[in-house]
Amino acid sequence: MSRHPSTKWAQRLDKVYLTIELPDAKDVKLNLRPDGHFNFSAKAPADGMQYELDLELFDAVSVEESQAAVAPRAICYLVKKAEAKWWPRLLKKEGRPPVFLKVDWDKWQDEDDEDAGFGDFGDMDFSKLDMGGGDDDDDDEIEEDDDEDNVVDSANKGDVDAETEPGSKGGEAPSAAGAEAKP
Repeated sequence: MSRHPSTKWAQRLDKVYLTIELPDAKDVKLNLRPDGHFNFSAKAPADGMQYELDLELFDAVSVEESQAAVAPRAICYLVKKAEAKWWPRLLKKEGRPPVFLKVDWDKWQDEDDEDAGFGDFGDMDFSKLDMGGGDDDDDDEIEEDDDEDNVVDSANKGDVDAETEPGSKGGEAPSAAGAEAKP
């Protein structure tokens, strides 16, 4: 008797990602046919249990351009579509997908996202973005009480004792950063 391994999938316009989650798989066999028929079999090393997949993908694929990688935690298969178009689902058969087949949200991309270029930052220079945090303070602002500034400064510095902070008063309560009071 064989089991089905947990399998994740995601697609792009021209490819499908299949990730078979079977740690330390032994005797891995992968077979992909141009009509989109995908077979997988392997054994789990812990109990010798046989795992198998037999999937009929939605459309034809390019076997020559597809790639597989057997890693210690999973088997990854990049399936190149024969025709660059979005599939409405992974499997040819309509209806509810099998329970072992799940969407890989880490790799998922919608059709609209690909047009907008989301997920591909290319040669964007993040240093040119004005993300705030600069010294753009107005001179007209009212100065806060020095004691409040010291508490905030010491809380931002980690495990610094309030007594060693410059400008702090001896005997103050320790900062919120977790410093212990010293006698």
